Amino acid sequence: MPKVVVFSNMYPSAEHPTFGIFVRNQVEQLKNDGVDVKVIAIHDPGKGKIGKITNYLSWGMQSLLYVLQHKKKVSITHAHYAFPTGMVSLLAKKLWKIPYVVTVHGGDLDKMAKKSERIAKFTKRILQESSMVITVGEKLRNDVITDYGIAPSKVEIMSMGVDTSVFKPMAQEEVRLLLDVPLNERVVLFVGNVIEAKGVMELIDAFTQLQETYDDLLLYIVGSQKDQRFTAEAKEKVGNNSGIRFKEPVSQTELAKWMSATDILVLPSYHEGFGLVALEALASGAKVVATNVGGLPYLLKDDVGTLVEPRNAQALAAGLEEALANEVTREQHEVTQQVIQQHSSTVIVQRLNDIYEQNGKDLPNE
Repeated sequence: MPKVVVFSNMYPSAEHPTFGIFVRNQVEQLKNDGVDVKVIAIHDPGKGKIGKITNYLSWGMQSLLYVLQHKKKVSITHAHYAFPTGMVSLLAKKLWKIPYVVTVHGGDLDKMAKKSERIAKFTKRILQESSMVITVGEKLRNDVITDYGIAPSKVEIMSMGVDTSVFKPMAQEEVRLLLDVPLNERVVLFVGNVIEAKGVMELIDAFTQLQETYDDLLLYIVGSQKDQRFTAEAKEKVGNNSGIRFKEPVSQTELAKWMSATDILVLPSYHEGFGLVALEALASGAKVVATNVGGLPYLLKDDVGTLVEPRNAQALAAGLEEALANEVTREQHEVTQQVIQQHSSTVIVQRLNDIYEQNGKDLPNE
């Protein structure tokens, strides 16, 4: 069994429980499958430019020091996000000939690589020097191949996976009682950071518009409110509308209950590498309305979900109305079940294991 070192610039802590939670979930699933995994990660997003730079320098030194001390036992490293995380894996390869794989999540290409030509060049080198590039969605795979010249044979599409033992349909009435959610209302759920790029303002506008037609609607906005300025603007827009309620982030087991309690999960993002919360909602039996960006059109194709134009409150309202009118039962149709199965954590962990085995460095027998 290879020893894998995972580098990530995001990983949850008690203070920041949802910060990179998708990475921790995958790591825990790997460990449960018996993989020897060491994680070296940033647990705090850091405040201001100086705080973030200090975080990265400290983490980078810690990462390289660990690999130096354990280089004879490390078979492969796995970087989450190309730049800057992948720089550590690239250096470990150059210094100690340890191969690496890198998972591209979206923001590393859509935002980070576009900040400067220098970062774009680093990103390209990190991708080219890797043994395998994993992208969480089909659009990202196309971008990696087209924009960075990576051979198609070296790029795998693999989402972060959904744990179907956690996210599964539960009796809606039962979980609503547990969560203190009214039984006789139709519930729309948003899960994500309360920031502009998640389409929160358009969602508030669209939902307010729908309330003029429907008198039995509730919207729960569940997620981090760390961007205090934007959160204040959003809450000011909501005003005294009691049908829109904000909630702080919840644990994965609690989130699974919310997914089962809701009728529709809405994801109105401006950009989205994959859209894991949409998959978690599908696995929990909810309908999904999302913007036609990033990996979402691939995940929700064939009527698995409803796709709408981004940054457009009118289109979002129409998509939500379509989902509300759809009388399909909460039992998913066959295509949705296939999507859930394809992205189940069991399948993902097996595929990751194969990648580690095939690309890892042979270690001397102890």
